[in-house]
Amino acid sequence: MAADLTAAPLIERHRETLDKALTAIRTRDFWSPYPEHPKAYGDGEAGKAAFDALLGHPFQPLLDQTGTDSWTGSEVSPYGIELGVEYPHPDPDVLLPAMRAAVPAWRDAGPDTRAMLCLEILARINARSHEFAHAVMHTSGQAFTMAFQAGGPHAQDRGLEAVAYAYAEQTRTPDTADWTKPQGKREPIRLRKTFTPVPRGIALLVGCNTFPTWNGLPGFFASLATGNPVLVKPHPRAVLPLALTVAIAREVLAEAGYDPDLVALASEQPGEGLAKTLALRDEVRIIDYTGSTAFGDWLETNARQAQVFTEKSGVNTVVIDSTDDYRGLLANLSFSLSLYSGQMCTTPQNLLIPRDGIQTDAGPKTYDEVVRDLAAAVDGLLGDDARANALLGALVNPDVKARLDSAPSLGEVALASRTVPHPDFPDAMVRTPVIVKLDGAKPDDEAAYMSECFGPVSFAVAVDSTADAVDLLRRTVREKGAMTVGAYTTSPEVERLLEDACFEESAQLSLNLTGSVYVNQTSAFSDFHGSGGNPAANAALCDGAFVANRFRVIEVRRPA
Repeated sequence: MAADLTAAPLIERHRETLDKALTAIRTRDFWSPYPEHPKAYGDGEAGKAAFDALLGHPFQPLLDQTGTDSWTGSEVSPYGIELGVEYPHPDPDVLLPAMRAAVPAWRDAGPDTRAMLCLEILARINARSHEFAHAVMHTSGQAFTMAFQAGGPHAQDRGLEAVAYAYAEQTRTPDTADWTKPQGKREPIRLRKTFTPVPRGIALLVGCNTFPTWNGLPGFFASLATGNPVLVKPHPRAVLPLALTVAIAREVLAEAGYDPDLVALASEQPGEGLAKTLALRDEVRIIDYTGSTAFGDWLETNARQAQVFTEKSGVNTVVIDSTDDYRGLLANLSFSLSLYSGQMCTTPQNLLIPRDGIQTDAGPKTYDEVVRDLAAAVDGLLGDDARANALLGALVNPDVKARLDSAPSLGEVALASRTVPHPDFPDAMVRTPVIVKLDGAKPDDEAAYMSECFGPVSFAVAVDSTADAVDLLRRTVREKGAMTVGAYTTSPEVERLLEDACFEESAQLSLNLTGSVYVNQTSAFSDFHGSGGNPAANAALCDGAFVANRFRVIEVRRPA
């Protein structure tokens, strides 16, 4: 039996969650309504069965989507399974007008109803977290636990966070106001004013291969909650997780009496380049994109009719100056370099280490000793194949493997990559990280460490001093961008230098992480993902700027 999605029961069902989310974005303390452990959602058999039932068929929940002119799909799991799912390919001349026609009723629903329906969509996504986990695993190559957490509850947290920011920004201005201007002895001037958040237009979400839901749900819900229809154009290798999202959203909208074409999927034919075609349509007024710098720059330059939010590539850097917990430093960094085979936009790439060494609680360590000990820590962490598979996942595409294979030609190899056999998926390409030693003073090495090498490749860069490391950090962020910066130091003066560099270049900084929090992880409602202030991204997940420009407040004045 369908849930009652009329206004009063809907608000009663989700108001507490929204209120807590609004509190969380103000206090920045830990909070999540979605448990991150798979056991909280049952044994997972039903989710696995639901995923299996999708394979080898057209995606049935989207059979009724307007403007479908054909069906397409070519996803192959990084674990070697051919998914065989086909999805609707749109005729933009039919679909986009239908999406626009759905706007007035959604606009008039108002911020409260839109927020509550978004929370209902999230609740239904959350209930199917096991199914989503398998979909994310077999499109991104993440290991199951990471696919469950990052692709499920953590992604849902980010979506809810966007709804909370959207609600806060839309309700900042009152719905109505009585305006009175005194006129001395004459009758005052009185006006009745109304203020309505009005959407910009169709929002195009261009999905990514590695984190289709984690990177996709914030833009999806920021646009939908502010009244905009959302057209989802997934990465052709990672369609299924976003197709499930679209299907659930359409289901909820239809049950609530709104046109399901407020949300639609646009899957592309092989080699079609559909994102470019859609991005230039006049109906598209918002674009969310995660991926390569080249296409992100193209969108920012050419999609002039749209507000474009991008997360592109960057060169993430860790400065190693000194530490009072050398074992913790090695353990923390080795995990950060290994998680999901380094296929995260937040994974450290450049490790800047003074060539004369560093001071530690275990005594002074030379540059060579630090690099050797870090290589040994990674080797120890991944020495057991079962644990390695659980941390690494599979390489998401052949381009990552090509970069990994070519890395040893760039310098002296401190840690060689090895192939890890997977007991359940013999065709999976699972590889451990490589660490390459480079010299920051050699111009020939600069081309390597000043370019993003996405995947399990890190460079241990020898620098003349910590001051030189901070200068190189500053230049790297300014020229190439960074989603994360990490540093280890026991010196307050060095901390201040690092903070100043990150303030000036707009980079998020993590200092002296030696426990179970890692530089490449961020927590919704508390941490900002990216800053929007350096070349790696022009937006942050999530702040007021991420949602406020998705709508405009339109005023109507009448004599009172």
